Amino acid sequence: MEKKFPIGGQAVIEGVMMRGRSQIAIAVQTPEAGVVVQKQALATWGDRWSVFKLPLLRGLAAMVESMVLGLQSLVYSANMAGEEEEKLSSAEMGLTITVSLVAGILIFIAAPAVITRFLKPMIPYNIILNVIEFAIRITFFVGYILAISRMKEVQRLFEYHGAEHKTVHTYEAGLPLTVQNALEQSTLHPRCGTSFLLIVFIVSMFFFAFLGWSNILFRVLSRIALMPLIAGVSYEIIRVAGRNKSRLLSALVYPGLLLQKLTTREPDEEQLAVAIAALQGVLEKEA
Repeated sequence: MEKKFPIGGQAVIEGVMMRGRSQIAIAVQTPEAGVVVQKQALATWGDRWSVFKLPLLRGLAAMVESMVLGLQSLVYSANMAGEEEEKLSSAEMGLTITVSLVAGILIFIAAPAVITRFLKPMIPYNIILNVIEFAIRITFFVGYILAISRMKEVQRLFEYHGAEHKTVHTYEAGLPLTVQNALEQSTLHPRCGTSFLLIVFIVSMFFFAFLGWSNILFRVLSRIALMPLIAGVSYEIIRVAGRNKSRLLSALVYPGLLLQKLTTREPDEEQLAVAIAALQGVLEKEA
């Protein structure tokens, strides 16, 4: 059987981005030209500097690269799928990204720490406080997903997310890349970014348990400073879980699969065809 290599991907505006070892391909359903596929050579940090192939550091590199490629793909797809008057400039997209990152830090890192700090006089046990902080962070995250999932544009994005997973499952199963084969696959995948974020939350709970509660500013800043290390550890867990089917690892990634039920939806055949076009664009290079 032909050896398979890990395929990454992301849903974008009216399309899917697929990532291989040396190339990415973005397939977008456009109003005028139908499905348009853009291919781009990929040179990872690990290809350039061998230090980023080491455990933990490769996770940090993968996280940063995924964020950069994901944002670039979103900008490209938004401009391809939108009408001429809806196209975004680089400055507008840069401002949107900056505001989103700051809002994410405030909502998912700072706010849970601040809220839990006010509970310290009533709960003197650090372990319990860390569990409460973790619960608040998860609640905010799930609430955010539920809130945005009511938007029509986000629902479409979640459908393309499902199409991405189904297509990758088809490839990993060694089946021909057809819409019919993809329809029969699951919309959930253990290497999904949603699962990764949940693992980050879980791992962070253990790391933050050693920080104490003496100063709220230190508490918030130390959380931000530890995120690269936490991301590296979380990446290694996801990486092993994608290859190992042990019960322990399956149990660890299972909550992430449940969370994916909120961030993926069943795609239609047209959306699957777009995802397949993106994957084929990657496989042409890899062949």
